[in-house]
Amino acid sequence: MCSAKFFFCCEFPVCPASGVTVNDEVIKVFNDMKVRKSSTPEEIKKRKKAVLFCLSDDKKQIIVEEAKQILVGDIGDTVEDPYTAFVKLLPLNDCRYALYDATYETKESKKEDLVFIFWAPESAPLKSKMIYASSKDAIKKKFTGIKHEWQVNGLDDIKDRSTLGEKLGGNVVVSLEGKPL
Repeated sequence: MCSAKFFFCCEFPVCPASGVTVNDEVIKVFNDMKVRKSSTPEEIKKRKKAVLFCLSDDKKQIIVEEAKQILVGDIGDTVEDPYTAFVKLLPLNDCRYALYDATYETKESKKEDLVFIFWAPESAPLKSKMIYASSKDAIKKKFTGIKHEWQVNGLDDIKDRSTLGEKLGGNVVVSLEGKPL
């Protein structure tokens, strides 16, 4: 029996049964961001602070989006505030997946955690929202060990860093990226 949701989804070129795959480069980027090994200062500068992922043109693979990243070495050089710069990377009228390496402080300690973000702005085309929503599990399954997931539906939800602070630790987070909340 075909439910209305399944029928609606399958009007589009990609649906859950079509098998959207995750490109190996996406997995490599995730593993590089997740593992915090001893590195030289030069290697640390090349580490990704934030990166966007999109669907390939044929809508069959999740790929790393070209030139949509922030490197740790950019902070203080070409990027003053990494969180604001990350928000500016997001397209206003289309969906994306993102990883953001949040640096924050609680009343007790300083922490770093990766946050998986599903960006689906209300202004994105319905077809895009359906394709990204039905493909989200494919990328999430590859991102093992992610503690924080955040679905964001517009700039109002993401531009205020205190919303991310709440996702990371409720009211115990006192600063994000060195800025007080």
